[in-house]
Formats: sequence, C-alpha cells, structure tokens
Amino acid sequence: MAEVAIADRRSSWPHPTASSRAAADRRGGMRLVRPWPTISGADLELLALLATGMPAPRVARTLAVSDRTIRRRVRSICELIGVDTAIEAVAWAARRQLI
Repeated sequence: MAEVAIADRRSSWPHPTASSRAAADRRGGMRLVRPWPTISGADLELLALLATGMPAPRVARTLAVSDRTIRRRVRSICELIGVDTAIEAVAWAARRQLI
C-alpha cells in the first residue's frame, strides 16, 4: 500500500476560503493526504491503448509481450493507483489528462 502523508488541513488546496478554513479548524486541523502515484511511460502507453478500446490480446501483440504480461501490468497499475479494474485505471488516467 502507498505511504500516507499528513498535511495541515488549514492550508486547504487549491485556494483556501474563509469558510473552508473555519470548517477545517472545527474538525481538528489535520487530514491524511495520499501522495500522487508515479506511473511509468510504458504503463501510460498501455492505458492509452486500452482507452482506444483495443482488446488486451491485441495490445499484447502491439507491445510485443504476452497476454499474461498485459494482465499482470494492468493489475499492478490498478494496485498502484487504488482502483479495481482496467476501465477504472483508464478513467483515472484520462481524468488527470495523462492519456
């Protein structure tokens, strides 16, 4: 599991408002923040190919690896970013404009 950092809730991101600072102060002032996971370029390429709708066996042939390697890499990406399926991993990367 990824390490968890502690951050001061009073310094709300991106821009604290008076109401958010007051609410943070009422809740105790500290919160847990998960660091941004680091995804390799090869993993982003894999997610980009999956995002096109290409089936996993074809992705494997395109990347010159086995189907099992694709399944293993997708599983490790999902664990890294904290999602359950390849579709969720693709959506996660797309929302962050990584693919």
